[in-house]
Amino acid sequence: MVTWLKLAVRNLFRNGRRSFFTVLATGLGFLAVNVLGGFTAYMFTSLQHGYIYGEANGHLTIFRQGFLDKGKLDPTRFLLGEQELLGIRSVLQHHREVLVVTPQLQISGLLSNGQVSTIFIAGGRVPSDVAAIAALGSQGTDKVRRFDGSPLSDARTFGIGVSHGLARQLNLQLGSTAVAMAPTVSGQINALDAELVQLIDAPVEALDDKLATVPLAFAQALYDTTSVDRVTVVLAADADPSVLRTTLARELAQAGLHVDVRTWEELSPFYTKVKKMFDVIFLVSFLIVFTIVVMSVVNTFTMAVMERTREIGTLRAIGVKRRGIVALFTLESMVLAGFGTLLGAGLTLGVVELIRWLQPTWIPPQMARRVPLQIHFVPLYWLASCALLTVLSVFSAVLPARRAARMPITSALGFA
Repeated sequence: MVTWLKLAVRNLFRNGRRSFFTVLATGLGFLAVNVLGGFTAYMFTSLQHGYIYGEANGHLTIFRQGFLDKGKLDPTRFLLGEQELLGIRSVLQHHREVLVVTPQLQISGLLSNGQVSTIFIAGGRVPSDVAAIAALGSQGTDKVRRFDGSPLSDARTFGIGVSHGLARQLNLQLGSTAVAMAPTVSGQINALDAELVQLIDAPVEALDDKLATVPLAFAQALYDTTSVDRVTVVLAADADPSVLRTTLARELAQAGLHVDVRTWEELSPFYTKVKKMFDVIFLVSFLIVFTIVVMSVVNTFTMAVMERTREIGTLRAIGVKRRGIVALFTLESMVLAGFGTLLGAGLTLGVVELIRWLQPTWIPPQMARRVPLQIHFVPLYWLASCALLTVLSVFSAVLPARRAARMPITSALGFA
């Protein structure tokens, strides 16, 4: 076997320039696929962690049954009361995978600077829970501050944050006071004074002139209720949200709680759309790159077989069987693919380290601030690339080799 391997390597160096460019094409193909794959994995992870930890939406969200279908028209009918919230916490506390359980209340109304008013929508959350969720994040996008000013505080009940566009519309600055107005759950109009302590980044431009964030106590005081409309659940990193969702839904139903449990993917259609888009981009790029690699390998071995037809005839004349000829070219193609993948792996590692050293930044979707750009190392992509490159190279070499091996010995010896 060692002799055949040495022979395969020597044969590749017969035409070093052609073999070099084939190895280069294979290596660049490996580089392109795995850099794009690493960037795609980074995008998916960033969007996932940004939604779960950066925006504090958690892995699972619990609603009263019917809230997602009819809650937008009449949200006060589908609030979770204090007893229901205690029941939910009682069920969740028996699962070690559950790290944070925090209630929320989404509100809407009018925000006024004393002269003009405009519509606002806000998420009422427990500030200390939001900080605890953010601390669990491990990606670069999780650590980026999404606001200017001071964090919201449990103790500073009337300190709120508004989006930059909403602040400009009402001519508000940090430290300014405003009045929030909204109907209570009983239908009466309520108004509360608020102090602007932070300017927040809106995840999409359409919300930049109406988005706000408030402490849960402020939202409940404005709506004059102790209820919430959802419970956010953050899980351990090794937990499977889909599996735990099924378990929790069953246990909550057994506890007499009529609720719906949804995963973060079900509540984040943007992530699903972006993932599908990048899956298509990756597939198209993958096909283009590997088509170029295959054509390069086919050209290399077609030329090699033509140039070595007499050699093949000689080998056949001294007793080498047809499968031996095919095996020789197969071994050569595997060696060629091996050199190509080694070159590609080295180039890919070089690009990853270069990006890590340069630390470039960019503004990804649903972010208003620059974040570090990364290329993730995805072992599955690397192994799949190595395997596929080897298989394609072997397949590309076998076809011309079989054709030459089937030639009559006399025709091969006299081939010109």
